[in-house]
Amino acid sequence: MSSKRVVTLLGLAGFIVMADNWVVSPLLPAISKGIGVSTVSAGILVTAYMLPFGIFQLLFGPLADRFGKVRVILTTFTIFTIATALCALGANLTSLALFRMLTGVFAAATMPISLALIADIVPMEGRQKAIGSFMGISFLGQALSMGIGGAIAYAFDWRGVFVVYGIVAAFVAVALWRMLPAAVGEHETKNPDSPMLKPYLSLLGNGASLRTYLTIFFEGVFLLGSFSYLGAVLSERFDLSFLAIGAVMTAFGVAALVAGRVSNRIVGRIGHVPTVVFGLVLMAIADGVVWTGGKSLLLTAIGVFLLGFGFMTTHTTLLTIATGFAEKARGAAMSLAPFALMLGGAVGTQIAGRVIAATSYSTMYAAFGVGLAVLALFASKAIKFKA
Repeated sequence: MSSKRVVTLLGLAGFIVMADNWVVSPLLPAISKGIGVSTVSAGILVTAYMLPFGIFQLLFGPLADRFGKVRVILTTFTIFTIATALCALGANLTSLALFRMLTGVFAAATMPISLALIADIVPMEGRQKAIGSFMGISFLGQALSMGIGGAIAYAFDWRGVFVVYGIVAAFVAVALWRMLPAAVGEHETKNPDSPMLKPYLSLLGNGASLRTYLTIFFEGVFLLGSFSYLGAVLSERFDLSFLAIGAVMTAFGVAALVAGRVSNRIVGRIGHVPTVVFGLVLMAIADGVVWTGGKSLLLTAIGVFLLGFGFMTTHTTLLTIATGFAEKARGAAMSLAPFALMLGGAVGTQIAGRVIAATSYSTMYAAFGVGLAVLALFASKAIKFKA
């Protein structure tokens, strides 16, 4: 099987993981209504997923380096499939948060270890394109998730979303077990003596990699903090149905898909670091558009689109940079990136919720837009890339 087909196969796993990962945000109004809590209170469901999703990256990365990336992906994805279906049984905020936490734990392995496998089989000159393709397929899941998830919630109930996602994940799991081991074969790197903590200490002790991971962390704070409440903003401003909210938020995923396809061209024209800065500036503009959008659904939708395009442009480039940090501990290097993103997202979602509770949605988007602009300035000075 060619490297392109391996990327596609891994992309299918990323597709359902990202679909599950991002679906709660547009469903927050439906879930909060269904279990009888406020939307801000239901925001804990985002954190309940993001925090273990980030933390367990740090465990699965070294385990993949030591025991094999394929073995870890197959095991964790199977358990993720079961946990996703269990979310449909959440009777209240506590039980649903626990099920989301379990899902986040085992979803944690798919994205970073897939990226590490891609780095194993694709040389640096083709890596940005391969990562862009993988992330594009993955975020197509996120794009379709919002529309499909909104449609299921509108026609039936939010619980049906997790039932459907569990079934889809089961089909993907079967495909992975049947095809991935033979497809990767001898190309997979493995280090049976790989330590658990030393790779992380080395990565964080190096100035260049530390600055890159800090950029990813604050990207998570401002991007995921902004994204988590877009569904609530659409509901409050325009009184949209769950179906309409999902349709508007699909613009984020569509933009991410497009950016995943073209980010390598942008890098080819302006370079890696300027591409990171360009994406962060787009995200800052996006938050500004949502802030000033007021009663204009069109402006708000444009902001959603720009947020998705800016995120994927920045993030695929940061991931490409990170693949070069530790070739013998690539699982650890790639696990630290989503750990930083999701830890930032968990922090950002809670900060955003408190700002909203104390002021308003508009104030939060204005503040986070300024934060993204400052982060763009930091990245322009702090990030270095050597091919």
